[in-house]
Amino acid sequence: MRYLIYSLLLITGMTGTAQAAAWQAIQGDVVTVETASESSNLRLWCFGKRWPAKKQADGKWRGWIGVDLKTKPGELPIEWSDGKQVIARDTLMVIKGEFRISHIQVKKKMAEFDAPTLARIRKEVKALKATYVEPVTATPDIRMFGKPTEGIESTPFGAQRYVNGAARSPHSGIDIAAAAGTAIKTPLAGKVLFAGEMYLNGNTVAIGHGNGLVSVFSHMRKIHVTKGAWVETHQLIGEVGATGRATGPHLHWGVRFNMARVNPESLL
Repeated sequence: MRYLIYSLLLITGMTGTAQAAAWQAIQGDVVTVETASESSNLRLWCFGKRWPAKKQADGKWRGWIGVDLKTKPGELPIEWSDGKQVIARDTLMVIKGEFRISHIQVKKKMAEFDAPTLARIRKEVKALKATYVEPVTATPDIRMFGKPTEGIESTPFGAQRYVNGAARSPHSGIDIAAAAGTAIKTPLAGKVLFAGEMYLNGNTVAIGHGNGLVSVFSHMRKIHVTKGAWVETHQLIGEVGATGRATGPHLHWGVRFNMARVNPESLL
């Protein structure tokens, strides 16, 4: 398992209120950041986006930033503001991830598509992507309470995928191999935003947890929830299967955070 890594360097000013921090994260990780402020409405900005932040019992503010899988390594600015002025300026150092190469062989119809099939795939992908920005009335901390199913990690996050020898997009989730019928339970409560069959993903469920966090579960044998339903943490949502483009029974578990493709394991 790849663990989230971060470091904190504090520089305190003469007044005791000004501070700067430097944080580290590997491509695809979610980094937890903190700052000290007496503001009652602090906002966190990075990558030109606003990220969720919460005031803690000790008076500090904690926030979460998702580093997309393909973010270019380097130093990026973080800003904390109260809506009127910048309270603190921090930095985020993105480190290049070390991702393996993955080759799979599938039937020709799952690698080469005629016009009607391609049109179907694009329509389904568009519908799934729409869930990544669908608002959900909830404000959880950005974390997951365990993996959604028990099994062996067969393909890790970020792997460069080759299908029948042709390069495809990097693997934006983790594959967990398990026996067909193994229970799949959501690792965090949320609203079911998508539940249906897809050509490549097979039987798929997308759950919006709030704060821009969305989980996607694919290749299910059976789906046990319906679109629009609210599910609680560790509630049964489906069963492991091999539907869609799959070489054997497994669960593909992907997470989007404010649209960023992030490693689910960095949220455990």
